[in-house]
Amino acid sequence: MGNKNKVREIALGRIKQLFNLAFEVLDKRPDLSQRYVEIARRISMRTRTRIPRENRLLICRHCKKFIFPGVSSRVRLQPRREPHIVITCLYCSKHTRIPLKREKK
Repeated sequence: MGNKNKVREIALGRIKQLFNLAFEVLDKRPDLSQRYVEIARRISMRTRTRIPRENRLLICRHCKKFIFPGVSSRVRLQPRREPHIVITCLYCSKHTRIPLKREKK
């Protein structure tokens, strides 16, 4: 059982490193940053490791591409109904809604 945890720990470190590299080369080589995120997803699936939430929100749920706010995605706050954040992927034009937690009185 300890071996599996060690593999997942190494995988998580590599996933984080690949996302950092994707951020660094995003403005110069967007194709390379897409490739880094693709590799990170593959590592995550193979080792059955969850990608951290802050990085998971940067992957489109529909086309699985790396979407960075202001570059390849549009982020809007919607106060109507239940307040939520709408992230629009500029590659596939699909929306992802993230509900905002309400404050308890």
